Amino acid sequence: MELNDLTATILKCAYTVHSALGPGLLENAYEECLFYELKQAGLNVERQKALPLVYKEVKLDAGYRVDLLVENKIVIELKSVETLNDVHIAQVLTYLKLSNCKIGLLINFNVKSLKNGIKRLIL
Repeated sequence: MELNDLTATILKCAYTVHSALGPGLLENAYEECLFYELKQAGLNVERQKALPLVYKEVKLDAGYRVDLLVENKIVIELKSVETLNDVHIAQVLTYLKLSNCKIGLLINFNVKSLKNGIKRLIL
């Protein structure tokens, strides 16, 4: 599946979850439901995928985890916050570097309209 098609499928699943649940829940509820929807869509998805930090020859298990990794191509970081800020964007960009992925989706479910809670990031 092409990256744009894959992203469209992910967003369709996110809209399905947001339409059913609305804003106001904890992040892990949205994560579990989006994981379910992505699996139902036939996608290969990993939850809480560990990302080691490699500094020169040293591999550090620093506890970094991607919320969802889809088809080993797209990093999804979920939030349920009042507003997204620069640190959330920096987090996704760091995860893209550590995972060698090119596309990241930062999705904030704590919004009235999900279109206002989505940021697509490209490394």
